[in-house]
Amino acid sequence: MSLILLLIQQMSLYLVIVYLVSKTPLFKLFTEASTRLPHKIFIYLVFSGFCVMATYFGEQTHGAIANTRAMGAVLGGLLGGPVTGFLVGLTGGLHRYSLGGFTDMACAVSTTFEGLSAGLLSHYLRRSGRSELIFNPLVVFLITLYAEIMQMSIILLVARPFDEALALVKQIAPSMLLVNSVGAALFMSMIRDQKTMFDKLSSAFSTKALKIAERSVGMLSKGFNEETSAQVARIMIEETKVGAVAITDREKLLAFIGIGADHHLPGAPISSRMTLDAINHNKVMFADGVEVPYACSMSSQCSLGSSLVIPLRSDNEVIGTIKLYEPKNKLFLNINRTLGEGIARLLSNQILFGRFVQQQNLLTQAELKLLQAQVNPHFLFNALGTIGAITRQDPNKARQLLQQLSQFLRINLKRTTGLVTLGDELEHIHAYLTIEKARFIDKLQVDLQLPESLLGIQVPAFTLQPIIENAVKHGTSHLLETGRIHVTASVNDNVLLLEVTDNAGLYQPKEGSDGLGMNLVHKRIQNLFGPDYGLNVICEPGEYTRVEIRLPITETAS
Repeated sequence: MSLILLLIQQMSLYLVIVYLVSKTPLFKLFTEASTRLPHKIFIYLVFSGFCVMATYFGEQTHGAIANTRAMGAVLGGLLGGPVTGFLVGLTGGLHRYSLGGFTDMACAVSTTFEGLSAGLLSHYLRRSGRSELIFNPLVVFLITLYAEIMQMSIILLVARPFDEALALVKQIAPSMLLVNSVGAALFMSMIRDQKTMFDKLSSAFSTKALKIAERSVGMLSKGFNEETSAQVARIMIEETKVGAVAITDREKLLAFIGIGADHHLPGAPISSRMTLDAINHNKVMFADGVEVPYACSMSSQCSLGSSLVIPLRSDNEVIGTIKLYEPKNKLFLNINRTLGEGIARLLSNQILFGRFVQQQNLLTQAELKLLQAQVNPHFLFNALGTIGAITRQDPNKARQLLQQLSQFLRINLKRTTGLVTLGDELEHIHAYLTIEKARFIDKLQVDLQLPESLLGIQVPAFTLQPIIENAVKHGTSHLLETGRIHVTASVNDNVLLLEVTDNAGLYQPKEGSDGLGMNLVHKRIQNLFGPDYGLNVICEPGEYTRVEIRLPITETAS
């Protein structure tokens, strides 16, 4: 009975040490489902130390040492795998061998075998997808019980004289079998509890991060300003439950939600030294109010007691910060710190994406201006040539054509790159076609079938005119017979379908491009409305070319 009490005391000492270590970040290494080399080295050092300590603190009996060394060997093998388990067992065994006694060789062999067999079993469970059993206290109890039975068997097989070995096993076996098995199970139970806690924290973190990402997606991509920042800050404080959330650019406060909102006013210049350091040095700044003191730079009466400042980055440039606060009577949770850093990366990516979209829109507008610059001279020279030829024969008609040309150019100059009504687009087309019909006389016929009920629908500016111009320039102008262009509009499933059909059938797609005009119209529509919309070209050589334009019905003028 005294032996079992001594072993229980030894086991209890280990468990107290384990409990203290469980409060440090190092303990998390025990919970890793897939161990890497640094973890294996850590596990080897810890459990080899356990084996050596257990031998030193063991109870001398019958020329041998009753101890809890098996706990270290088995746990080292289960957590570290075969190689680590073998090395832990070998280290513990060699140490025991160095102390002598008639069971020195038997104990050295059995301890090495315990570590190796536990490691092999751990490897098997991991490979078969049942690694969760490694952390099951009952499984650990049975494995340690088996290992201790094998140790007693090896003592009987190796130690001599046999009579003394048998007497020793009878005396120590019940105590060592029970204490080592229970101790290993309790140790693994503590590891499993920590693992469960880490998993729950990770799950909570992931859930919060995903919810914030879901609710805030696309907000800052619309612009990094006071309005969008306030929306994001409100979402963050609702999900994280911190005391306050603030967002700044490099110079001023854009948004502040929570405790202290009465004196942290949007638009105020940045006065916090922490915030300026985070911006200037591109690093996370944290003042917990205990080790690192925190004081509000806006008011000495502020209730906030800790602050985390995280830079918002666009490429390698710091463009602002996101700040989380807690009141003086509340500790800043590590999960909120980690969550804040993750959300800062998410928001930084949104801002970067917004800048990319803005640059893309600017590029499209520049290309559109280029298209206008190319269309106007080409069309202008042809129009002036036509008017010059008509002037002597029919001055009145020439005057009308000049008015139409003036109207066409005025529309081109005033037209924005945004949305216009289909009726406005039709007015632009009429001015263009009046001049082209005069140029081709009776060799061009255009049939416009655009129902009046659809003329209020909004479409991107310069959608139809470039397509009709292409049909004339690259299609009907090359025909000996009369060129015919048919333009229709219809609605189906809330989609506006515009079709421009010519009777030339001369369309030849170019690799990588459909021509500047058509390519720009298609790209602008997809940038505005997405990949489900845009242009589609159908050509029957020598018969017809049809350009289909799909647009969503976004708004109808009253």
